[in-house]
Amino acid sequence: MSPSNRANPFAQNLIKLMLETVKKILGLGKKSTGIKLVVSSEKLEKRVALLENNRLEEYTIERETDRNIVGSIYKGKVRNIEPGIKAMFVDIGFEKNAFLQFWDAIPAALDSGIETINRAGENSKKKAPRITHKDVPNIYPVGSDILVQVKKGPISNKGPRITTDISLAGRYLVLMPFNDQFGISRKIEDPKERDRLRKILRSLDVPEGMGVIMRTVGAGQRSRYFVRDLSILVDQWTQVQQGLQEKSSPACLFEEPDLIERTVRDFLTDEVDAIIVDDAKAVERMQHIVGQISKRAKKSIQHYTGAQPIFECFGVKAQIEAAFHRQVWLPCGGYIVIDETEAMIAVDVNTGRNKGSKDMEKTILQTNIEAAEEIARQVRLRNIGGLIVADFIDMKHRKDQQAVYQHIKDRLKRDKARTHVLPISQLGLLEMTRQRANESLASSIFIPCPHCSGKGMIKSPMTMSVELQRALHAVMRKHQEAVHEIRVTVHPDLLNRLRTDDEEHLVEIERRYAGRLAFRADPTYHQEKFVISNALTGEELKA
Repeated sequence: MSPSNRANPFAQNLIKLMLETVKKILGLGKKSTGIKLVVSSEKLEKRVALLENNRLEEYTIERETDRNIVGSIYKGKVRNIEPGIKAMFVDIGFEKNAFLQFWDAIPAALDSGIETINRAGENSKKKAPRITHKDVPNIYPVGSDILVQVKKGPISNKGPRITTDISLAGRYLVLMPFNDQFGISRKIEDPKERDRLRKILRSLDVPEGMGVIMRTVGAGQRSRYFVRDLSILVDQWTQVQQGLQEKSSPACLFEEPDLIERTVRDFLTDEVDAIIVDDAKAVERMQHIVGQISKRAKKSIQHYTGAQPIFECFGVKAQIEAAFHRQVWLPCGGYIVIDETEAMIAVDVNTGRNKGSKDMEKTILQTNIEAAEEIARQVRLRNIGGLIVADFIDMKHRKDQQAVYQHIKDRLKRDKARTHVLPISQLGLLEMTRQRANESLASSIFIPCPHCSGKGMIKSPMTMSVELQRALHAVMRKHQEAVHEIRVTVHPDLLNRLRTDDEEHLVEIERRYAGRLAFRADPTYHQEKFVISNALTGEELKA
């Protein structure tokens, strides 16, 4: 560099900019974010864990027998229309017909999370739909074919929820075949970046009558990535249209990608340092998918060949087990208790071992702040949705309540599911809703306990002793003349109670009815089960 150039600020800035550009192209100088994806690919189950500084932040599983159908597109047949509930039931090939509300049968405008832009460049207002829900029964009569997309998978005994507002998600774009509006995710907040993306958006060759949304992950990406993504999405839609013409209903026209492909599409961003996978075929497949978008990103996908299971090696297994306890401890020593009910999720916050400083208000605020962060993390990990009510520790000052409310809102921004949070009420309750597209993780992993039937409690030995004695009175009164020797088969815990605490009561029953009782323990019996039978014939006796 000449002496004149050393003194020239413009030349120095130009050289600095060139060096930064070269580093970016070559992938040099990238700061580690501490974020990595750990993928376990097995025959029956695939699991993906997102770790941030070795702390589990997101966890997803998918089983071969229980594939995710949210986002899949079907050619269905209308089977029934219920004007009273403004809904229809559509056969899409499942055991239970899918549920389509009338307002979901009208392609809707973009939701409030998107800034809409018309092709000329100015911001545009949402267009009113040309038809209303009153017209739906005439447009889709019973027996007619209908093109639908699953927006909510089967949950419990309910069938899938569907919509006619079709969209296809790519890595950087979402294509809307029946909506000609353009949009940019509001999660991209930088004004300069939004202006840059608007220019790219207007330059895209989108087919007439269709619209696109730029996803959050598109921030900072070059124009060619959006062009390539759009081409893939248009090809997918062409295949859907071809299937619509050739296949008879019910039929699947587009299947939402499996967990491996969705991981590449939704999680592999510039913030992710590495993806570690324990299956060679899965690594090869992921690298092939990534190679279509960014060849440089292929290097971040690594094959794990260690002898120890991958989830144990990275400490994921222990974190999963700890995270799914009913009681979850906080770093400060406090804890939260999470109960999942039919109607809502209840979360209780407690100070626990956190005695903190002499200033009790600071201790309470610290516990509530950590609880807010953990609640946002837990709803993602457990994939729980619907109505969630958190009972925070009472705070005297409104500014403390506002701090906790803002903290949980900030932590929920990373959640891919839509959430809505209300300020903390005067009773110290925070109410929020979270989009529920699939079964919660607990519903996928666990089944109701055969002992308590999911109640979480069983009757105590004393309660069972009372019920048994009540049954003995009724049976011996009824069969007093015909049966003199009775056999009672019970669980060992109940028999222990009868021998140690209630022997006198049983002797009194024998004396009262002039009969004889013989007890036998059966460890295979449920704790709440007992059988009263004729000792000579083995016939079970009923009152």
